[in-house]
Amino acid sequence: MVKRGRIVAFFLIVLLVGSIVGLFTNKATNNIILGLDLQGGFEVLYEVSPANDGDKITKEVLLSTVQALQKRTNVLGVSEPNIQIEGNDRIRVQLAGVTDQNKAREILSTQAELTFRDYEDKKMLDGADLKEGAAKQSFDENGAPNVVIELKDANKFKQVTQEISGNTPYNQLIIWLDYAEGDKYQEEITKENPKYISAPNVNQVFNQTEVTIEGNFSIEEAKELADLLNAGSLPVKLKEIYSTSVGAQFGEQALNETVLAGIIGIAVIFLFMLIIYRLPGLISIITLTAYIYLILQVFDWMNAVLTLPGIAALILGVGMAVDANILTFERIKEEIKRGRTVRSAFKAGTRRSFTTILDANITTILAGAVLFFFGSSSVKGFATMLILSIVVSFVTAVFLSRILLGLLVQSRWLDKKKGLFGVKKNQILSLDESDDDTLVPTIFDRVDFVKHHRKFFVASTIAVIVGIVVILVFRLNLGIDFASGTRIDVMAGKTVTTEEIVDEMEKLDLTIEKSDVVLSGAENEIGVIRLLGTIDKEKIAELKEHFKGVYGTEPNVSTVSPTVGKELAQNALIGVLIASIGIIIYVSLRFEFYMALASVIALLHDAFFIIAFFSITRLEVDITFIAAVLTIVGYSINDTIVTFDRIREMQKKIKVKTVDDLKLIVNRSLQQTFTRSLNTVLTVVIAVVALLIFGSSSISNFSIALLVGLVCGTYSSLFIAAQLWLVWKGKQLNKKKEAPQSASINDEPQV
Repeated sequence: MVKRGRIVAFFLIVLLVGSIVGLFTNKATNNIILGLDLQGGFEVLYEVSPANDGDKITKEVLLSTVQALQKRTNVLGVSEPNIQIEGNDRIRVQLAGVTDQNKAREILSTQAELTFRDYEDKKMLDGADLKEGAAKQSFDENGAPNVVIELKDANKFKQVTQEISGNTPYNQLIIWLDYAEGDKYQEEITKENPKYISAPNVNQVFNQTEVTIEGNFSIEEAKELADLLNAGSLPVKLKEIYSTSVGAQFGEQALNETVLAGIIGIAVIFLFMLIIYRLPGLISIITLTAYIYLILQVFDWMNAVLTLPGIAALILGVGMAVDANILTFERIKEEIKRGRTVRSAFKAGTRRSFTTILDANITTILAGAVLFFFGSSSVKGFATMLILSIVVSFVTAVFLSRILLGLLVQSRWLDKKKGLFGVKKNQILSLDESDDDTLVPTIFDRVDFVKHHRKFFVASTIAVIVGIVVILVFRLNLGIDFASGTRIDVMAGKTVTTEEIVDEMEKLDLTIEKSDVVLSGAENEIGVIRLLGTIDKEKIAELKEHFKGVYGTEPNVSTVSPTVGKELAQNALIGVLIASIGIIIYVSLRFEFYMALASVIALLHDAFFIIAFFSITRLEVDITFIAAVLTIVGYSINDTIVTFDRIREMQKKIKVKTVDDLKLIVNRSLQQTFTRSLNTVLTVVIAVVALLIFGSSSISNFSIALLVGLVCGTYSSLFIAAQLWLVWKGKQLNKKKEAPQSASINDEPQV
């Protein structure tokens, strides 16, 4: 008898989920803070050094510097600055949405220490004598821009002017900005020196706090000086060792393209699930919709910054979230094929798939955590979204899916509708066969995965040797993230040629070769320029203004010092190593050491072939490439763990006496999990291909690395990891058999 109450409850929950998603999604998306790569902006990493000899960089000094930089970002009108201390002597500043990036660069790093000196270079007044926040831009009686400041102590200014006015004919009070040791009035009193402002004659004593600074300013220069003085001086020296800037137009285009890629990819995944899994597929669509909403809502609650790699992680997360659904649905189908009722199959299938899903997700979280701790700012955004996606997908796929499907199953409406689970009548075993795991039918029953394992080992070994030769000969085409230098992305808005870009760079006295320019975009409207070495902020400002005048948009400019490039490379290697060790430990605890070792060899195999592919194709290796490799490290092991979980399950039911028994277990495990492996990798491939075709060009290499890794990961799970375990366990089994025989020979009585 159909229990209609459960069906009503099902539709009420679906209606509730749909209403929440429909009512609150826009609010969540509108509140999410976009990173500078999506709305344009500026990021810089400073190396902090003492302002004076004998000073030390302490935690308190760094915090004081952060506060000073915070004041300066307020001057820029940036509402959500992100300023963080990194290590013992570095500060990273991210200013998303800042429009005048040249001004931002100048205001952040200029000392703005105002000093008043006599002709002998003796300091008479400095920034400590100024009233905080009282500087303002004004005009003199002739309408010329000037800066009005207010001193704390009128009496002190009286004493200074009294002393200066008595030094005839040397009665000048020299005003300096950002004074440094070695700048002498006698040598540097020129308009070309930006630290020198003016040297007014003091012919009388002033007993007042308001002082006017005149220096042939433009209105913008006077306003900027007032802003700098109000922001206060920096307690340290800042050296720029890494920077990147993204124009607003670049950011908007990247956002629109990647969102479109997400919509297309997710729509195709939904269609795939509906066709392959029918009613459970429909359930997965409902839960995946809830998953996407929850991700956006949690991101809003966290006040997290959404970056371009973060959107990519969200789209990938949909493919990964499907993984748990597919694993559960495939297990339910298997139980139905055993001859169980729908209710019994649902109960057994959900129970048996739970630990497998948990193990697979934890290994991916391990890789995400490594990405977060060792990655740069944009990679941290990717890692945050990846970890969040896994956690939320576990909740929606494991719990919400089971609640919804469970209501329909327990209503008894599906008791005689096994076809809605994709199971045909001729696939269902008889009662006397149902307890034999090796007899559960699959469409790959005729495929012998174990028979040719030596051929796969040989093929992989040859491929690895070839890959090593390729890497040694061609090496990697390292981007500026690792090789250091400067990268310039010019958005022309029309088709450009390499010759045109080279000519424009020569006008800036920057000589490059045609090989230093790569054209991209659908119509070659984007020119990517790579320069050896970094260029200073003055040259960057000049470059931005020049290309803005030529093409109407400012180019994106990124600089990486050799120090940072070396550190990023080291962190990438450390990250892969730590992820591998973490996976070995976890899989050893949950399964056994040989399975852990086989898993890590398989994932290193996958990572190596991604690197070899990039070497032979000359694709640029940047920091997002490392994110892709570590993502594959975490994701490709999922298939391997699912296979090992099935092997462990069969070992409990089949007593292993010979190597042939091991071969049977491994072969049937691969046959029974292959459909799941194929379908899950297809869903992630759909997401990656959508990113590759429709997404932003700035993450194209990231998408290619993922695609190569997914293909390699499926291969290694089927033909490397499980087969290695089989060989090692087979040798272990043979040794156990030989041990008693050798003992009996040695113990033979002497005649």
